[in-house]
Amino acid sequence: MASLAEKRLPDPEDRPVDPQARPEELRLLEALLFASTEPLDLATLAKRMPEGVDVKVALAQLQADYALRGVNLVRVANKWTFRTATDLSWLMTREITETRRLSRAAIEMLAIIAYHQPVTRAEIEEIRGVVTSKGTLDVLMETGWIRPRGRRKTPGRPLTFGTTEAFLSQFGLEVLGDLPGLEELKGTGLLDSRLPTGFSVPAPSDDPTLREDEDPLEADDNLELLLTPAADPDTSQGS
Repeated sequence: MASLAEKRLPDPEDRPVDPQARPEELRLLEALLFASTEPLDLATLAKRMPEGVDVKVALAQLQADYALRGVNLVRVANKWTFRTATDLSWLMTREITETRRLSRAAIEMLAIIAYHQPVTRAEIEEIRGVVTSKGTLDVLMETGWIRPRGRRKTPGRPLTFGTTEAFLSQFGLEVLGDLPGLEELKGTGLLDSRLPTGFSVPAPSDDPTLREDEDPLEADDNLELLLTPAADPDTSQGS
């Protein structure tokens, strides 16, 4: 009988390799994304990964791994996060839900900002053809779907507005360019098929870089928005 001294533990290298074992980089990405309280961009993930790992390839593989699971790996505004699978989202719905409907004026304004950003209040009014109450802008600011970008380099230096990552997340868009174009809008009946000659839908862009005709925001600009007095409801005049 062999003595205890003659016995030895099996060498780890002698153990069979599980062909289904997942690559270490996928496990690391999975852990980083699950632990994060907010979506992470490619650069942030790359800093935490071992040298030589192709993060784009690893993300694509991880996304495929989770495609049929209860949670999916999704990209929102060029950042990555795990979300409940769309077909299971009803499970997460609370029994008590407060629904706040946007006015027609707010919906129109949101669409104009999304497609024409950066855009000022005066430019919104010119597109809509009616005066817009300040209260409507306040409502959209409260939703977190729009934000002040900068100030137009024109007399009065009006604020310019654009959409936010929360807007993309709310409407399930990876980038603003995923918004429907002219033919899609006509196909859904949102636009009359008999449009004026030359009518077009702008190609939306949410590039955060200020344009040549914009100045950076000043320290008191957010305070100015918070102090904006409430105006009469839009529904009274349909504005």
